[in-house]
Amino acid sequence: MNDLTKQHCVPCEGEVKPFSKKEGNKYLKVVNDWELILGKPMKIARKFAFKNFNEALNFINKVGKLAESEDHHPDIFLHNYRKVDITLSTHAIKGLSVNDFIMAAKINQLI
Repeated sequence: MNDLTKQHCVPCEGEVKPFSKKEGNKYLKVVNDWELILGKPMKIARKFAFKNFNEALNFINKVGKLAESEDHHPDIFLHNYRKVDITLSTHAIKGLSVNDFIMAAKINQLI
C-alpha cells in the first residue's frame, strides 16, 4: 500500500470485486479520521466542521474539483451551516475499492 495521495483513481469495471470488511479495515488504517460504514454498499465516511459557512463551502468546492480530476465522486452533505459529511463508495461495483481510499487520502490533504 504505497502513498495513496500519489495514486490516481482508475475506472472499476464489473469484474472488480468490492473490498471485504477485512480489506476495508486494512486501508482504513492509512486514512486518518475516516470510518467504515457497514451495509450494502459498504462505504467510508468522515465528518468535518468549519468555522463558518464560507469555509465549509470553500472546502466543498475543493473536494468537487478533486472529484472531477479523479473522476470519482463522493456524496457530500452540508448541514448546520458549517458541517460537511462526506461518504465514499464505488458505485460501479456497489462497494469499496482502492479509489475510495485514494480520494479519502487526498481529501484529508485539503484541510
